[in-house]
Amino acid sequence: MSNEIHNITVLGAGAWGTALARVASIRTHNVTLWGHDRAHLETMRQTRENQKYLPGVSLPPLMNYEPDFARAVENAELLICAIPTIYLRAVLAEQRGTVGAEVGVISVTKGIEQETLKRPTEIISECLGSKRLGVLSGPCHAEEVGRDCPTTAVVAANDERLAQTTLAALILPMFRLYLGNDMLGMEIAGALKNVVALTAGACLALDLGDNAIAAMLTRGLAEMTRLGVALGADPKTFAGLAGLGDLVATCFSKHSRNRQFGYDAVKNNSKNFALTSRHSVAEGYFSAKSAYDLAQRLGVEMPIVQQINRVLFADYDPRRAVLELMTRETKKE
Repeated sequence: MSNEIHNITVLGAGAWGTALARVASIRTHNVTLWGHDRAHLETMRQTRENQKYLPGVSLPPLMNYEPDFARAVENAELLICAIPTIYLRAVLAEQRGTVGAEVGVISVTKGIEQETLKRPTEIISECLGSKRLGVLSGPCHAEEVGRDCPTTAVVAANDERLAQTTLAALILPMFRLYLGNDMLGMEIAGALKNVVALTAGACLALDLGDNAIAAMLTRGLAEMTRLGVALGADPKTFAGLAGLGDLVATCFSKHSRNRQFGYDAVKNNSKNFALTSRHSVAEGYFSAKSAYDLAQRLGVEMPIVQQINRVLFADYDPRRAVLELMTRETKKE
């Protein structure tokens, strides 16, 4: 059976959705970008640029821009979902029946829903009735993908053909994809790396030094892995592109919304400032509480996640949180 597809719809006209729509268009597919803001889409169509979320990146002339959800997905053979987790259920809740069950849906959304503690693919399945689901994840800042910087990512799906068709549809000389087999682990890693990146930003704001950030990243990865394994994920996933790779990029990149959020929240002593100072969503803020609630439900020890929750949601002194992490009872690594 052929892996070739021609009609792709990307849901979500933020930076990452726009960058992936551009990648798909380079492969000469018929690509439609859906977004909720009609005026924003029209400006993109006229200027061939997403000036709000991905400035400076020229978009292919034949991309389609559609604010009507049903029309956007009408002929799609593949959906790529880039809607932030906090909006995902609200957007998709009324769209059941608009997407055929045989249409594959690849989630590039990273987060855990606060109310239900569910992953993006679980929400998509519930709302759309989709059976063929997959995940694409890795160190993929949209700003660099848009500039054709060398980028690698992983695709995993519950349907082997969906994984293969997605790889064939998106792979480019500077956008290399690998096949994976652990959707669950990739989604947990994608959500938790944003939470750890908040702490990296907090370390920067407190001027704690490189040693502290390196330790936070390493021990944060251990927490991510523990939670993933408790849910049934493969621990090797967290050592790969969707785990360590994405974590490093998010903790150290100037493009990282989550690192910047952690920095702004601590430097300005205001999470409200951090929430309102940027257009785009810092998923780690919303996933921090979800991750901690999930860890408590499963009995998984996650001290870094616990402390960043205290700082964000209980007005805890971040320097006291650091001290408590540093003076915990010693144990084997």
